[in-house]
Amino acid sequence: MKRFIVMLSILILLVVLTIICFLSKNNTNDDEKMKLKVAEVTHSVFYAPWYVALHNGYLDDFDIEVVLTSGANNVAAAVLSGDAEIGLCGPEATIYVYKENPDDYLQTFAGLTKRDGQFLVLRKGIKYDNFEDIEGLTILAGRSGGLPQNL
Repeated sequence: MKRFIVMLSILILLVVLTIICFLSKNNTNDDEKMKLKVAEVTHSVFYAPWYVALHNGYLDDFDIEVVLTSGANNVAAAVLSGDAEIGLCGPEATIYVYKENPDDYLQTFAGLTKRDGQFLVLRKGIKYDNFEDIEGLTILAGRSGGLPQNL
């Protein structure tokens, strides 16, 4: 769990550094907030540090618009076309883009997991010490086939 928290903290740091680097390349009025559009492939608990930073005002110096852009290919297209400055998605999109055009490609700067992660999030009041405690409950899967519907 500590490793996961460290990796998520690193993600926040990298996103903030990216924003700072982007700022240094643009000449904006000091009175204006810099506008950034962030395309994310899905609303995920993996992005929790990002949501915490937004909610707690750590990025209030920027005018940030977060848009849900289903599919890593669509996130890549949004960044390449200039519709978004930052894309949050898996690294496969950068590989496909590079394969098609090595002169104009995306860069992946953080990888948090080696494989798909799974989280079990329960309503308040549900006792959970082991899987037998939730046997028979309906589970909402993140994607079709991603998790059994019933345990």
